[in-house]
Amino acid sequence: MNSLSTNKGSTDEKHIRVEPATIEDLHKLVQLVEELMELQGDFLPNREAHERGLALILEQPNRGRIFVLRNDDHIFGMVNLLFTISTAMGGLVILLEDFIIHPNHRGQGYGTMLLDYVKDFAKHKKFKRITLLTDKIGAESQNFFKKEGFEHSSMIPMRLLVE
Repeated sequence: MNSLSTNKGSTDEKHIRVEPATIEDLHKLVQLVEELMELQGDFLPNREAHERGLALILEQPNRGRIFVLRNDDHIFGMVNLLFTISTAMGGLVILLEDFIIHPNHRGQGYGTMLLDYVKDFAKHKKFKRITLLTDKIGAESQNFFKKEGFEHSSMIPMRLLVE
């Protein structure tokens, strides 16, 4: 897939593009995940855990993909896609995680740009569904994903931490 790009007015916003992350991006990805963990209530920032998890995806593309929003100078957004199989749908599906746009770049259409890239990727690769979890107290993120076509499911997530 080709990267999506845009040229907006200011120098800081030129050459913004969505593209696959690389292992060289790991440090910045960890920073973004730490920022995300500070915004929600279920997890605490843990640099070592975030680095291990992100590296597992970057080193094994059959597990998933990480896409980033970047300009010529830095990364300011990311999304993590994990691949699994749905027996209900009879095919591959995506679990969308770690969707974050740096606060300085929110409200400028970059979240939509990143999500459009994910949707195109999913269609191109013939995935059957994209599922995501949002913070139940995060009405802003829920409204964003609803606007982008996501719907609430009648299924309720549950989890068991295994250590």
